[in-house]
Amino acid sequence: MSARQPRPFLGLALALALGAVALSGCVSGEGDTRHLQPLPARLVAEMSGKGMTQADPILVRLFKQESELEVWKRDRSGQYALLKTYPMCRWSGQLGPKKREGDRQAPEGFYTVTADLMNPRSQFYLSFNLGYPNAVEQAQGYTGSALMVHGACTSAGCYAMTDEGVTEIYGLAREAFAGGQRSFQVQALPFRMTPQNMARHRSNPNIAFWRNLKEGSDHFEATRQPPVLAACGRRYVFNPGAGSGPFSPDAPCPAYEVEPTFAAVVAQRQSRDEQRFAELVGSGMPAMNYAYLDGGMHKSFRGLLQKLGPERMQTMVAGKVEISRPEAALADPYGGGDQAAEVETTASLAKQ
Repeated sequence: MSARQPRPFLGLALALALGAVALSGCVSGEGDTRHLQPLPARLVAEMSGKGMTQADPILVRLFKQESELEVWKRDRSGQYALLKTYPMCRWSGQLGPKKREGDRQAPEGFYTVTADLMNPRSQFYLSFNLGYPNAVEQAQGYTGSALMVHGACTSAGCYAMTDEGVTEIYGLAREAFAGGQRSFQVQALPFRMTPQNMARHRSNPNIAFWRNLKEGSDHFEATRQPPVLAACGRRYVFNPGAGSGPFSPDAPCPAYEVEPTFAAVVAQRQSRDEQRFAELVGSGMPAMNYAYLDGGMHKSFRGLLQKLGPERMQTMVAGKVEISRPEAALADPYGGGDQAAEVETTASLAKQ
């Protein structure tokens, strides 16, 4: 957000130490080196094949409905390209934003993660703090703390991965910080922001908020660059042009234009999606209507859970942590969404 400029880069070692102190409520034993595990050779080779280095900047996208986490990385063209999609092991709550402490909601929005938000000795193996509540959420009066992406496959408002998955994600962030990236953007979205999904969820009370999130998603999809963030009128503003503002999260939005470099390509994408949305609604596509269910997990883990049962799944995925309400995750009210990517399960699961 424009109201929260990135902190000066303190150096990786110092920043991670600060993160460990700041998040000391979620730390485990001292002296381990789990946060220093090198990236797997196959992942490094995949980066090289895509014109990326370990030091190149990253961006993370989270999709609740599909239960997937994407890591994007800047390549030699200067644009961001998808490096890898990770299956999400657990998220709690429903589609929609987090509003208050204790509501079990995983947050939705645009977040800026600095090196001091990385926790190398998390109680949940490894983690990074999203920085919730951000400026938009503070303007809305939302409350909550320590909203993380972490390991251990258990969630009460966080995005949980397997230990192996979070080790890779953490390592990618670590190397990007070491390469000079001062912060990376996390886009936490309810689903892939396609016209089909927007049409399905058009009757949801969060649809106006999701349209605002889709603006940011459209900026990224159209430009392959992390959008510059600002806030006004308790909503996000993306890529405002030079001289726009001033912006204040809880004040009405001033007149502004999108940065001219991006305006045309973003507008073209938005126009195309709006036309497709209107076609879908006009064709009688039903709006989604579902009862409350507690979160979900990726289809690959649901399949294992159904086949093996919660106890066996616990041993395979978490080892030491109970999967929170696994029976609720099996219900899958969202049907996997559209444009679901094929993802590989972790090596530890593949060996079972």
